[in-house]
Amino acid sequence: MKIQRLWMAVFFGFISAATAPAQEPFHKGKTVRIIVGYSPGGGFDVYSRAISRHIGRYIPGNPSVIVENMAGAASLVAANHIYKVAKPDGLAFGSINGGLFVQQLIGSPGIEFDAIKFQHVGVPVKDKSVCVMTKASGFTSMDKWTTSKTPLKLGATGPGSATYNIPSILKEALGLPIQLISGYKGIADVRLAAESGELAGVCGFTWDSLKAIWTKALDSGEVVVVLQTVPQPIPELPKIPLAISLAKSEDARLLIQVGIHDVSDLTFSYVLPPATPKDRVEILRKAFSDTMKDSEFLADTKKSRLGIDPLSGEELEKTIIRLLKLAPGEVARLKEVLK
Repeated sequence: MKIQRLWMAVFFGFISAATAPAQEPFHKGKTVRIIVGYSPGGGFDVYSRAISRHIGRYIPGNPSVIVENMAGAASLVAANHIYKVAKPDGLAFGSINGGLFVQQLIGSPGIEFDAIKFQHVGVPVKDKSVCVMTKASGFTSMDKWTTSKTPLKLGATGPGSATYNIPSILKEALGLPIQLISGYKGIADVRLAAESGELAGVCGFTWDSLKAIWTKALDSGEVVVVLQTVPQPIPELPKIPLAISLAKSEDARLLIQVGIHDVSDLTFSYVLPPATPKDRVEILRKAFSDTMKDSEFLADTKKSRLGIDPLSGEELEKTIIRLLKLAPGEVARLKEVLK
């Protein structure tokens, strides 16, 4: 009798499994939003729109993916929204400036998130920033910049952005004459201000974004790269000097290393709200990673002249942990310069 009951249980178990409806993927029939912390037309926006055209194929259920712009305070508005307001359901993730994590480190006002508690999706490209000036400004070389008797007007979005942090650090570390004009909603607005003569240029412009969104002016020589803020020369710019090579003291070199080089991997951060279910985090992390290797996506970005050099969500998380463990002396130095 025991054997008979056992076989009956197995039989009905198979029947139940066969007749149970297959569970549909969570994202099927839904829309995923990428909330970009800047205005349209800049690097964050361009990367997010490229990703939105392809990532849906790698999310089970093939949802629609759209981009929403939520500009303000160098993406701080979007970062706080994702952390505090957005539903942690895997249907919204943010494209924010990872430089904000430095602002958390130094205790800047307005930070309403804990960087390590975000669910980190990944980074499409490691930031390779440069300083670029308009030909009309007359400052087309470092010699002309360093010998200027008046500060150059450089545009920035706000504290936490590369366009704010990098020139602030260069001013301190290299003694460059800089008047920083911040408050622009995005890099596209900074670019327009430079073209109109309102600004001489901008520092912290990502080389990959620069090629994609300021193409004609770059190709024609109307804008000129005068300085690289990277540890190794960008292959396409072999004759342009490195900022760290101009540093005249160990303190200056350390400031550039800690404040610019070490945070460059974080710039184009994609994050989910803290309480997003782990399985949905893993789905989106994998979809992001698979998109970075997709041939159609790579062809799309190549056509737009966007560089791809990604970090996974796991790698991004480890980088942030290292940043938040900076020595107190290094944190104090950054705080002194950036605040």
